[in-house]
Amino acid sequence: PSPAKSYLNIEKIIDIALESGADAIHPGYGFLAENPKFGEACEKNGIKLIGPTGDVIHQMGDKITSKALMKKAGVPVIEGTPEGVSDIEEAKEIARQIGYPVIVKASAGGGGIGMRAVYEEDELVRAIESTQSVASTNFGDSTVFIEKYLEKPRHIEFQLLADEHGNVIHVADRECSIQRRHQKLLEEAPSPIMTEELRAEMGASAVKAAEYIGYTSAGTVEFLYDNGQYYFLEMNTRIQVEHPITELVTNTDLIKEQIKIANGDELSYEQKDIQVSGHAIECRINAEDPLNDFAPNPGKITGYRSPGGPGVRLDSGVYMNYTIPTFYDSMISKLVTWGRTRDDSIARMKRALSEYIILGVKTTIPFHKAILRNPNFISGDLNTHFIDQYKNGIESEMVNVIAEDLENV
Repeated sequence: PSPAKSYLNIEKIIDIALESGADAIHPGYGFLAENPKFGEACEKNGIKLIGPTGDVIHQMGDKITSKALMKKAGVPVIEGTPEGVSDIEEAKEIARQIGYPVIVKASAGGGGIGMRAVYEEDELVRAIESTQSVASTNFGDSTVFIEKYLEKPRHIEFQLLADEHGNVIHVADRECSIQRRHQKLLEEAPSPIMTEELRAEMGASAVKAAEYIGYTSAGTVEFLYDNGQYYFLEMNTRIQVEHPITELVTNTDLIKEQIKIANGDELSYEQKDIQVSGHAIECRINAEDPLNDFAPNPGKITGYRSPGGPGVRLDSGVYMNYTIPTFYDSMISKLVTWGRTRDDSIARMKRALSEYIILGVKTTIPFHKAILRNPNFISGDLNTHFIDQYKNGIESEMVNVIAEDLENV
């Protein structure tokens, strides 16, 4: 069934919870996890949402509101409009003041949807109109805003845990710069550029953000880092797809902690307990054609073999003869490796990817193999435009990878 008839159907989910006698619901990684109406429906029916309050979800789900709150909290934010823009002439003047390039964003957006970079004034009107259309269709809110566009920033985020007793800690950092269309494909923990001093400073800003809004549950503050400066990007009021790498390098169980927080328990950890050990990498294995602009490639899995061994974790729900439908996200699995060093983690990921066989649909496995061979990735020289910057080399390496794989079948 379509998402509207299944996992996005709030009324049906509440009915199932009541019928089964459930006293709490974990909303997963997205969609309903950041929908304040779902939180309100849970509260109305006496069901605990394993996440923050609906008010917090609402405030931080709106990019304009969240930026204003973070500015008041003393968290660095990127220069941009303090509210939505609709008047084109006013938008042009604002963009001139900020200086091109700028980026037009949907205020209610998420997952990279409703974002468009603009390099000169002639492009601005089209960018605003198209972003408003996308925002209205996807989020039911056509409000857009403008901010300075950082051309080669790193995307670094901090995991948070906050209980209902006022305890807030960060659970270290993740690097999420390998993205396509502003959606992450490969993440690692910790960031290759992270130092203890920078972690302490950025982590303190993330904690300050959570304390200011009265946040509870697991969540993430995302930053853009450029030329030694970091800026608040957004807050994800949920657990994220990439949380396993944090669990591996900090020896924590974030989902367990999230459930305990919802039960009213105090955090099991203090800030001093959070120590980073080793390095972890997560590859999102999607049913997509990486040589065709990552176009979705649903279908039936006709051959399947999963990787294993020391330092390998695979979170997946697919199997032989499973049919990947057209209705949902294209993710097949999360492949995660841990090693004592970043080089160890990369080596283990290369081995795990070489063992991973999925036939019947095209996947991002060749893409990840190509990335792990890229000298700039190996050296840790990353930015959010990495894929576009090295597109020709990555695609050429993918062709080589696919040819090698065919020889080995």
